[in-house]
Amino acid sequence: QIPKDPTQRWLRELAALSQQLQQVHPNVLAKILKQRTVYQNEEIVVIDKPYGLPVHGGPGIKNCIADVLPILAKMLENMKADPLHLCHRLDKETTGVMVLARSKEAAEKIRLLFKTRQVEKIYWAVVLGDPDPVEGIVEIPIVEKEVQSHQSHYKMTLAPNYRLRPEDGKVMKIRKNQNAESAVTRYRRLASASACSLLELQPITGVKHQIRVHLAYGLGCPILGDHKYSHWSKLAPQKLPELTLRRLKLEQSKARHLPLHLHAHQLHLPLGQPLDFVCKLPLFFQKTLRKLELDIPKD
Repeated sequence: QIPKDPTQRWLRELAALSQQLQQVHPNVLAKILKQRTVYQNEEIVVIDKPYGLPVHGGPGIKNCIADVLPILAKMLENMKADPLHLCHRLDKETTGVMVLARSKEAAEKIRLLFKTRQVEKIYWAVVLGDPDPVEGIVEIPIVEKEVQSHQSHYKMTLAPNYRLRPEDGKVMKIRKNQNAESAVTRYRRLASASACSLLELQPITGVKHQIRVHLAYGLGCPILGDHKYSHWSKLAPQKLPELTLRRLKLEQSKARHLPLHLHAHQLHLPLGQPLDFVCKLPLFFQKTLRKLELDIPKD
């Protein structure tokens, strides 16, 4: 049955879209990705990754980008192409700029650019609350840990090198966690309204779930719709401020349907001549900004 309420309908559509991408025939999925190609030359193909589509396969995943790369290559290249290669990854729920390589050599070259931090990535995210200060750098190592709760699960979390001494509040160095990876994220606030902010983010390093963890646990501003990193010990839907719920015309009980609002907006690739790619915000993200009255700054 179709919900009468437009917000419910819109959320249901998004969930359905994600499910659909899992159900469609691989040829259809490849066609969708072809339509979302924003740039191609003899070395690379750049796509605008849709919401809810995983990059890699795994348990319970029928369709993923990696699996349809050979089909997509044929569609782009008059039937006699090498399969395309992945150069980096985006989370299943993240949308936006994604670079694929046409050959193994190109893929290795681009992966090296990512690894040596020569690729500039700009993300946009809607977060709960207001970061303090409004712009800055979060530089806290990240490690994967098992969360002991009624339903044990793994999460990335912060592994700081310093903490405050309880007796006098002085900063003290703590023993480094050997498994932690150094992680650096630059951020700045673009707008704030309705108990939320629109942030521009530049991850300097590329640790798994880095932006989500730095925002939620480092700044205390989890991404809207990030149900995984809004709490530490439990797997529960994100709790939203009253004002946000009102503006979104949403009940707290339905908050679990809210999608993750994280978009890979821009990517600068120094490949021969420098290349710049921009993917505009997906419709659901634009709708959220309108409802929350978050104004996109005009460049």
